[in-house]
Formats: sequence, C-alpha cells, structure tokens
Amino acid sequence: MILILGVTASGKGRLAYDLAESIGAEIISIDSMKVYRRMDIGTAKPPKDARQHIKYHLIDIVEPSDSFSAGAFINAASDVIEQINNRKGKIVAVGGTALYIKSLLYGLFDGAGTDEQIRSELQARAKAEGLAELHRELTKIDPAAAERINLNDAKRIVRAMEVYQLTGKPISSFQKQWGQRQTKHDWIIIGLRREKADASSRINKRVKKMISAGLVDEVKSLLDEEKPLSKQARCAIGYAQIIEHLSGQMSLEDAIELIKINSRRLAKSQRTWFKTFQNVHWLDVAEDESPKHILDRAKRLLDDIVA
Repeated sequence: MILILGVTASGKGRLAYDLAESIGAEIISIDSMKVYRRMDIGTAKPPKDARQHIKYHLIDIVEPSDSFSAGAFINAASDVIEQINNRKGKIVAVGGTALYIKSLLYGLFDGAGTDEQIRSELQARAKAEGLAELHRELTKIDPAAAERINLNDAKRIVRAMEVYQLTGKPISSFQKQWGQRQTKHDWIIIGLRREKADASSRINKRVKKMISAGLVDEVKSLLDEEKPLSKQARCAIGYAQIIEHLSGQMSLEDAIELIKINSRRLAKSQRTWFKTFQNVHWLDVAEDESPKHILDRAKRLLDDIVA
C-alpha cells in the first residue's frame, strides 16, 4: 500500500492518479474537505473524467451541512482498505490533511477527554476577543501545537486550549504517543517536496484557476441550499473568504488575496506536521519537472524500496 503526501498544490494528486493508472490501483483520498459533496472547485477535487477512469474513495461521502471528524474518516478508510484488500486490489492513498494521515498510519491518539463547559467558555472568548488572542495564548502554553494550528482554525485552537485547561498538559504531549507506535498497515510513504517559492507560486496559480472555474458561483449555490453549511465546511479555505465577500465584508480582490495567504499558511502548517512523520521517502521536485518525470522517479523509488 502506497501513501503519497505533500503540501497543498504540490502535485501529489497528479502523481497519485498517474501511479494508480500505471500499477492498476484504487485511490483513497485523505482530505477533510473533499469528503463534501458539491464542494468541488475550492477543494481541488480530481476532475470527473479522472474519477471515471480510476476508482476513487472517500470523495463526496457527506453533505456540506454535516460535520466530519478524524474518527469518522478512520472508520470509513478502514472499511475501504478492508474491501480493497479482500479483493486483492492495490491501494494508492493521497492527501494533505496531516491529522487524518497520521491517524490512518498510527490510529487516533488517546484523547484527554472533553468538558462542554470549558469548551463553551473558550468559544465565547474566541467570539468576544478574537481567535488571534486565543492563538497567542496557545503559543505561550503549547508552542508546538500553535505552530501546527492555523490562525483561523477555531475548532483546533479551542480543543488545544481545552485539553490544557483539563489536564495542565499541552495537547502536543499527548500527540507524541503517535511517534511511539508502529504503523497499522504496511505503508510505503512517498512525500513530494518543493522549494517554498515554487510552492507559493503554484498556490497562487491554483487560486486564480479556482476563481476562473467558478468558485464564487459554487459558493453562492451552496449558500442557497436549504440546509446551512456546517461550521467545518464554512471554515474551509476558499469558501470562508468567498462567503465573507458575498456578505459584503470584503471585495473579491481582497478575498482572493486572503485565500492565497491562508493557503500558504496551510502549507507551512503541513510542512511542520510532515517533519514529525517517520519513514517518509522524500522526492524533491524541481519547478519545471514534468508529471511524467516525477512518476518515473517515484516508480524507481518504489522499485528500490521493494528490492
């Protein structure tokens, strides 16, 4: 079983498709937003023709009004892996949602419990004082977690603060359990890595392409649906900013620029997460390197690992 990881817009999806086509594999998506139906452009889902040619899993499995968690992902992914293995199929998993990837590799770490009162108080503080203030506070008590968590990720900021108030220990200390575990399956992990300037350029081009493809109209259509978007769906990069634009809070130009900024922040957070992953075979990709050349290098790497 092969797992391909990389930051947003790194080219991992194209490599997964090319590799799966080459070896006759099915693809498992490891992405917290591609699970939502009708959220296509902003999540950079594989095109329909690709999904008709190669079997994809864990895309379009829940409504945008539903919530989705790492636990729900693991349950769904475990079922898919079992089904493919039972029919002796090959698997290429691909994604950039670091928490989901780590949970797939090592299982969910033992949590510190929950306290609804503490959580409600933190959510009220976030609303009154702003997320930035809570994130600054988190930086003082748990710099490792703060570095990984995006400034706009209310759910994870609140959870990290909740764990600290419950236990007196940073959430990163619990997450270190992962590093002491063996992987749940025999995964070969390939990571795509680009220079930051190249990665940023690719992010900017992707955002421009999303806008040209109709992201604004996609968001309008979602907002017109009978059931409101879940908090998780509304917070997705690209969707959150266009929603603000449509509500009159910012111009489209400002929304586009903010999508680029937040996407680069996401990439930075992903890089930090991926540094903690073990046994990753990194491919450093050049700016002008063709998808075919990247595929050839990946296949040679796999041959060397298996040999």
